[in-house]
Parts: sequence; structure tokens; C-alpha cells
Amino acid sequence: MMKAKTKKTPKFTTKYLDKLIEEATMDAYNESEQAGGFLVMIEENLALPFVTQVLGQEVTVGKVDITKRDQIVAICSCGKVTQAIPILDLPMPDPRPDGAEWIDAYRRLARELSGDSKNGCLSAD
Repeated sequence: MMKAKTKKTPKFTTKYLDKLIEEATMDAYNESEQAGGFLVMIEENLALPFVTQVLGQEVTVGKVDITKRDQIVAICSCGKVTQAIPILDLPMPDPRPDGAEWIDAYRRLARELSGDSKNGCLSAD
């Protein structure tokens, strides 16, 4: 399997992440539609597959999906085992795959919606 192109971990400004949030949610009327907008942008921009660590195990992120509860998940595999991991909780590798800034923007929006807004770039790493 060919690995996705990766690059050094960049620091994205709040202004840049807010611009991505606006782009992903411009036609959204509720949180469900916002999640759908982000799913499309992540699918279109995130370089897949890529390898990361989950609970000390190397996993391959092969695709992203959305649950019935509008939660964006990364479909991770390790050997023959596959599991959906919420993208908000997914540790990102270093270097990060191209398009990972869309995950940062989604994390920022999720924190704003939960009332846990913080200044600067957000990451669950």
C-alpha cells in the first residue's frame, strides 16, 4: 500500500482555521449540516492513507466517514482489525498528512460549539 504524502507539522493561525470553518459550513443551517460539510472537505483534502498511533499501536487511516449521530470518524485498521475512531480524538502523526488542517478546523469548531473555545490552534495530539 502506498503511503500518503506528509509534511512537517505547520502552525495554523486562528484566522486561517476560521476561514476553513466558514468554507466548510457556508451553506449549513445546523450542526448536522456542518458535520456533513466538514466530511466533504476532509474527504477532498486529507491525504489518505496515512499511519498514526492509537493506544500504542500503529494503525492505518484508510478513509473517513460519518456516523448516524453526525460524528466524523477515521476508519483505522491494524492487521485484520478495523475500527472507527472519532476524528476529534485521533492522534495525528508527525509529520502530518496533507490536508490535516481541515481536522484542526473541525476541532476548533467542535470546541466553539461545546463552549470550550480557546485562542490559537487546536489539536488533540
